[in-house]
Amino acid sequence: MTQAPRLAVIVTRTQPGADETATSLAQRGYRVLLSPMLQIVPSGLDPDALAGVRDLIFTSANGVRAFAASGEPAEGRTAWCVGPSTAIVAREAGFSLIVEGDGDAEDLARLILGARGEIAGPLLHIANDAAAGNLVSALTQAGLDARFAAAYRTEPAPALSAPALAALKEGPVLLLVHSAKGAAAIAQSGVKLDHAVAVAISAAAAAPLRGIPLAGLHIAGRPNEDALMAALGEAAASLAS
Repeated sequence: MTQAPRLAVIVTRTQPGADETATSLAQRGYRVLLSPMLQIVPSGLDPDALAGVRDLIFTSANGVRAFAASGEPAEGRTAWCVGPSTAIVAREAGFSLIVEGDGDAEDLARLILGARGEIAGPLLHIANDAAAGNLVSALTQAGLDARFAAAYRTEPAPALSAPALAALKEGPVLLLVHSAKGAAAIAQSGVKLDHAVAVAISAAAAAPLRGIPLAGLHIAGRPNEDALMAALGEAAASLAS
């Protein structure tokens, strides 16, 4: 159902995911303003890290894309995906063995631990260089052989796009936040957000915006795209009332 036709939504998600979100928003009748606040910088995936690995962990679609760019075969490997969007990209990359979560990295870790009897060898988490830590740590502490490989890094944009800045001055506008690093880049840009209703995919993603004057803040019930769109609809309804 179309929500609040022509209401502006600023999409700060990293490309190419930003275009996917933009398409979904346009279908719902929103006016989309693209302003990715992070840029993916590939660093390459070390082939040695994949030696003997049959179970790969992906906490974002960008991790899957980084694996696909390595030229290594997906066939015969299992992709443990944090959510539906990541699983879709895994299928496109050629994975036929996919375990799909519906939450965040902590939920995915619990899912993996629940199936530990089916895992014969090491697990490899492929992500950006800032993601090393909690997930692999949780798995290794539970006795699994879990490793991490950085295949790219993210760099913040210095400012929002000109159309996004203009919309923020006029207001009201919806500000879509997909990650804590993206939110931090927004906060560091120094832009005024008092005319923006922020809609974040999780409380963690919204954290860098705490303390900044906002017209409102809505947080998705689950850290996935469907729940984010539902929260966006609630935010749009609040502006219309």
